[in-house]
Amino acid sequence: MNIIIWLIVGGLVGWVASLIMKTDAQQGIVLNIVVGIIGAALAGWLISPLVGIPSVTQGGFSVGAFLVSLLGAIVLLGIVNLIRRGAPR
Repeated sequence: MNIIIWLIVGGLVGWVASLIMKTDAQQGIVLNIVVGIIGAALAGWLISPLVGIPSVTQGGFSVGAFLVSLLGAIVLLGIVNLIRRGAPR
C-alpha cells in the first residue's frame, strides 16, 4: 500500500514541480511525473530524517512531508533539465 501512496504523491509533486520549474511542456508530463516520483522518494528517504519530519508513509500526510518531497522533485527536475538542455530554465 505504501508504494501506491508514493506513486500518487510523487506524481502530484512531480507535476507541481514541473509547473514551478516551467518544464511542463518541454519535457512532457510523463517524464516530469517519473522524475517527481524519484525526487520525492529520495527526498523522503534522505532529507526527512535529517530535519525530523516523518515521510508521507510513516506519519500520514503533512505539509512538511509535502514540502520536502516538492524540494526533492524540484532539485531532480533541475538536474534532469541541466543534463537534457545544457542549462536550467
